[in-house]
Amino acid sequence: MFERIFEGALWRSRFMVVVAVVASMVAAVAMLYVTTVDLWYAVLHVVHYADPSLAAEARKALHDDTVTHIVEVVDGYLLATVMLIFSLGLYELFVSDIDEAHGSRASSKILVIESLDDLKTRLAKVILMILIVKLFEHAVKIELGGALDLLYLGAAIALVGLALYLTHASEGHGEEAEAKEGAGKGH
Repeated sequence: MFERIFEGALWRSRFMVVVAVVASMVAAVAMLYVTTVDLWYAVLHVVHYADPSLAAEARKALHDDTVTHIVEVVDGYLLATVMLIFSLGLYELFVSDIDEAHGSRASSKILVIESLDDLKTRLAKVILMILIVKLFEHAVKIELGGALDLLYLGAAIALVGLALYLTHASEGHGEEAEAKEGAGKGH
């Protein structure tokens, strides 16, 4: 009897994860709010871009600042997405399936989490995108001082391409393994 009570309490302890789910969802909403406010102010500043009295240097500075702000906005929305995926993934893995997500045709496959590895893979893809956006943000601001700087920038871009290729290749490999496993079960 003690074992049954202990195991029941142990199994119900998974509901502690709801704290992390709610906190992650609050963080996602906060990031969406902050990023949207940043975007609003960026748009307000861009309105002055068409001002004919704006000097060429000021227009160039406004252009560069606008590109930087837009990249930061993309970064903020991606971070909010990470928190959303993390929140939904934790809930599905530890608490319960989200029935509405599974039953909806509009449901995205990214929000249906099957395992901890699935959650890690989906988060890694979004984090990779955040890193790519950060690289782009810094690449826009960089002043190339010579051939070595250009080589470093080219190497960084090549590594991003390699990371994207490997990510895509791992997706294809996983689908092939699932197809072979499904075909093996049919025989």
